[in-house]
Parts: sequence; C-alpha cells; structure tokens
Amino acid sequence: MGAGPSPYPSPRERGEGGTRDPRIKSGEGGEGRVLAGGQSLIAMMNLRLASPGLLIDIARLPELTGASDDADAVTLGACITHAAIEDGRMPDPSRGLMPRVAASLAYRAIRNRGTIGGSLALSDPAAEWPAVLTALDAEVAVRGPNGQRSLKCAGFTTGIFETQLAPEEIIESVRIPKLSVDARWGYVKLCRKAGEFANALAVAIAERGRGHCRVVLGVANGAPLVLDQTSQLISNGGRDDLRSAVVADLDRASDRHFDEFQCNLHTAAAMRAVQQVLQ
Repeated sequence: MGAGPSPYPSPRERGEGGTRDPRIKSGEGGEGRVLAGGQSLIAMMNLRLASPGLLIDIARLPELTGASDDADAVTLGACITHAAIEDGRMPDPSRGLMPRVAASLAYRAIRNRGTIGGSLALSDPAAEWPAVLTALDAEVAVRGPNGQRSLKCAGFTTGIFETQLAPEEIIESVRIPKLSVDARWGYVKLCRKAGEFANALAVAIAERGRGHCRVVLGVANGAPLVLDQTSQLISNGGRDDLRSAVVADLDRASDRHFDEFQCNLHTAAAMRAVQQVLQ
C-alpha cells in the first residue's frame, strides 16, 4: 500500500463498519481483529476509524511466513513482507515483476512490515498487489472454521475494500504461476511523488506460450479491471489500434464511473504498460 490516507473512503467512512478482515469476539465482548503487518489497520486505529477490542498478531506464524517453489508455481505465505519480495529473499515466479512492484510500494519502513496477504485482505482499490496478482493469474488460499478453499485473485476482490473472504476466514497463502523465459511484462504506476498511492496503475503480461495475455488496471473505482480487448490485442501481437482498444475497454466499464481525467490517466498507464511488453 502507499503512504498516507488512501484516496478512497474507508469502509467505516462509508458507514459499513470496517473492512472485511477476519474478526472474533474478545473476552470483553468487543470485536477482535487479525493483525499481520498492521500498516493499514494501525493507521485506521490512529484515525479512530477502527477500534477493535482485541488484536490477534499472526505475523510470526511459521505457516504464514514460508514459501514453496515447485515446477509450475511459487506459493508465498500471507505474512511475507513487501521487503522480502523486494530484496529477493523469496522465490520470484514473475521474472522480476514482483520485486519491481514491491520496491514501488510506499516507503521502506512500511515495506518492512506490510504483507502481501494483508494487502489482498484489505483490497484497497489503490493498492498494487490485487491488480498485479490478477494479471499474473494467481490464486489465494483462505482458511476458516470450514477448512481451506482456493480462489482466483481475478475474482477475489469484489469491490471497494470488499473481498470474497468470509468474516471468520484469513488468507493463508498466494500461489503464483511461473512466467516462462519468453514471457514479457509491463508495469506503470502514475503518482505525484514516489511512495504515494497511485493515481493510475497498469500491469500487462504477455506469455503467448501458454496463451496467457492480460492487461489489468488498478485504482479502478472497485476491483482490478481486466481490459479484455487490450489483452486480446497483445495476444495477437498488434499495436496499431492500441489506444482504440484501451478506450473501448474503458467505455465498456461504464459502471466504474470514470471521469475524463481518470480516463486519460488510465489510458496513458495502460498504453505505456502494453508498450513495455511489445517493444
């Protein structure tokens, strides 16, 4: 996540009573909240937007801080920090994309504590990981009283600060398919200065060997937005109609209610990300 307040109103500010983080009842009858890196929850508590009766720190659970590397994918524990990804202390299935993204998140002090699972659980529309993991076709494993289930990151975020997490579930890990040697990626984050939340964010993946080409926008007034026509364009290797494809995808997303300024920013970000792939 970026530093400072998000440009999107929090669930409490919208009158929805908090994020979809897992919660329990504390012994005093108050609401308990799970804490990983705390880089979002603690800030909300400082602003009196959240006031849990109990904090449950899961940051040092070994089951949530490890990584596994198999032939096809890398699985990262939910409590792996942005800094660990940035520094290459974890296997990288993305051929450089994830360390590049991690290095662009906020500031080093925040990256030392903030976690990949925490970013997904909060699903701030301005956050980087939901869009990036959607582009990479990753899956998130969640666990609750009824056991474990696996969900595609492409559908995990359902709205502004809203996910498919049930109230008593937590994110356990993220499974990310490995990009092949011929895969290409593009990443563009537009913000006023380094460390801030993005005003526009675009991720492009082109891996024609397994038929995976996807362009995704973050900061999209809701869940990450997959640009289908633009994704098809890079799948075919075209570039002449790039602007038309991006504009057509944004026009179809009328439910996002982008104003003219947002449309221009998203178009610029998407085109730059795709051009990185096609160059």
